[in-house]
Parts: sequence; C-alpha cells; structure tokens
Amino acid sequence: MNRNIVLSNRLRELFLDGHWIANTNYKEKISSIPMEEAVVTIDGLNSIAALVFHINYYLEGLLRAFKNGRLDISDKFSFLLPPIDSGSDWNNLVAGFLENAEKFIEAIAQFDDEIFDRPFIEEKYGTYLRNIEAVIEHGYYHLGQVTLLAKLIRGGNR
Repeated sequence: MNRNIVLSNRLRELFLDGHWIANTNYKEKISSIPMEEAVVTIDGLNSIAALVFHINYYLEGLLRAFKNGRLDISDKFSFLLPPIDSGSDWNNLVAGFLENAEKFIEAIAQFDDEIFDRPFIEEKYGTYLRNIEAVIEHGYYHLGQVTLLAKLIRGGNR
C-alpha cells in the first residue's frame, strides 16, 4: 500500500472515524460536547475549545503551506482562541475543524509517494513524512487531553 493511503487512513482514524488507538476520534468526541463544557478551564489547563482551535490552527496552516509553499504559522499564535460566547461559536469551530481535517486527509491521499521523502518547505522542518507523522502524534496527544478534560468536567462519567 502506498504511503499516501496509509497516512490518510491513519489521519481519518484520528480525526473522523477511528477507534483503534484511542477508542474514539475527534469527531465523535467533540461532537458530543456542548459549548458550556467546551469552554471550561480546570486548574489552568487549556479548555477543550482551546485544544480544538490549536489542532485546527495547524491543519489550516499546513493546508496553506501545501498550496503556496510557505509556512506562515507560529506556535505563539496556536492557542489564541477567539471568544466562544455561544453554542453557535462552538459549533462553527467544530465544523471548521472537521472540514479542515477532511481537507487535510484528502490532500495527503492525493500526494505522490515520492513527496514524503522531500524536505517540507525548508530542510530545517524535516520531510513531509516527518511532519505528517507529527500531526498524527500531536493529534493523539491532544485527543487524550480532550478525553480527560471531558471526564473531569462531567465528574468522571464520560
């Protein structure tokens, strides 16, 4: 199987419909969280909404980089979540995240196999493969946080 298919399947599992690694995925987890819970902060930890924004920030930035060959994202901006004041704000964040996840998965699925060994934008960023694997690892890291926060917010019943 080509790497584009393997990686896009792993990303789909993480973001949209898998259960193998974490017994859940972002779509399943965040679609069941109401706005009132998504914005809760516990002991200075990031809120679920902030974590969703954070992962989406990177997905959007990488999608732009795939198109224009420039990486214009910075860690210092990755948690600058605009205010979530309504269920509509939260639903829009979730919808945008899921849309970007789908676009990201489709972009990876369309890559030719040789691109994965090429430098990603600049040599200092490593290869395309390394960066896509980082999206998967980073995504699972924060999915674990989302899952734990959801349980804490609901008193462990989730």
